[in-house]
Amino acid sequence: MKLKKILLIFLALLAVMAIAVGIIAATAVSDYKGTARNGELCTITIPEGSSAATVANILQEGGAINSALYFRIYSRLAGTEADYRYGSYEFKNNIGFEKIAEVLSTQGAKLSTVTVTIPEGSCLHDYTKNVNKKDVTVIGIASLLKKAGVCKTEDFFAALDEVDFSSKLLNSIDKENTYYALEGYLFADTYEFYFCGCTECLAEGGTQKTCESKECAKKAVARMIARTEEVITDEMIANAEKMGYSIHEMLTLASIIQLESGIDTGEMANVSAVFHNRLKNPGGFPKLGSSPTIYYDKTMNGDGRYDTQNVANGLPPGPVCSSGEAAIKAAFLPTENFNYTYFVTDSDGKFYYNSTASGHSSTIKKLQNQGKWIYEFY
Repeated sequence: MKLKKILLIFLALLAVMAIAVGIIAATAVSDYKGTARNGELCTITIPEGSSAATVANILQEGGAINSALYFRIYSRLAGTEADYRYGSYEFKNNIGFEKIAEVLSTQGAKLSTVTVTIPEGSCLHDYTKNVNKKDVTVIGIASLLKKAGVCKTEDFFAALDEVDFSSKLLNSIDKENTYYALEGYLFADTYEFYFCGCTECLAEGGTQKTCESKECAKKAVARMIARTEEVITDEMIANAEKMGYSIHEMLTLASIIQLESGIDTGEMANVSAVFHNRLKNPGGFPKLGSSPTIYYDKTMNGDGRYDTQNVANGLPPGPVCSSGEAAIKAAFLPTENFNYTYFVTDSDGKFYYNSTASGHSSTIKKLQNQGKWIYEFY
């Protein structure tokens, strides 16, 4: 009898729980669809810089929705959290979450944006090299994004760690041996990013508690990776496979071509051919011999694994900078039947190619005598 009483109580509790869950689900669905509201017109004002949580609270207080929590959950699942614009809105309160999100994302005042240019040859970090005995500091991607107000440096590097590496572009990355797995995968280009406006968070000693820069960092990283995906065509991948190289190896070579060629995109396919010729002849060229790879290892306080001049054989473990479109194309599609294995440039940017070490040395001596020799010290 006692057991029967306990069983009845247990079943009663289950029934109560089921009813409660049903009520919560019905409430959430009716709020989502807008059927819980009476169709009255409501006016909502979203201040500039409002977080997704603030937007949801304003909607609830203004009578547009019943539950700020439900709207926040919807916004997170729908991926619209960072799309809401500030401004004044007027709509009926029974249009539902989807329509509200659409209105907030497309109407009102236009979100502030900031333009950021990532120069070709930029690394994730700042680095310093010495050109003709003069120090030259190259600002890194992290610093450029922070200076523009897109995101904080720590949020940028945290976003790099959260990227999914299963895509066709990223699945050949040598994560074990690279200092930063995504070095070279953030395409060098000019971007327009939404500015979250959290300037207090970016300033030293800032006190603002609500900051969406973490989400901004993720979106910035994803967008720059997506641009790299757009540039690499099926033809390029097929050619790399034909030559026996992975996408990762070709982006590694592209970064070297970028730094060796500078802004002269017209010579990049030739420079690529020189390095391809060396890679095909490991007996004659065990070291790839690219001096810019030295500074990258020094910037990372590394062990020399990227130093193709003195330590590493063949290609380094990964890219040493972000490349532009011309350098990437050149890596995948080098000039055919270009049988040189040495090159050098002068102070005017002119390229000289040779097939022998003696010819290369002769060219360098000639440039030195003419006062046109450029050298980077690492």
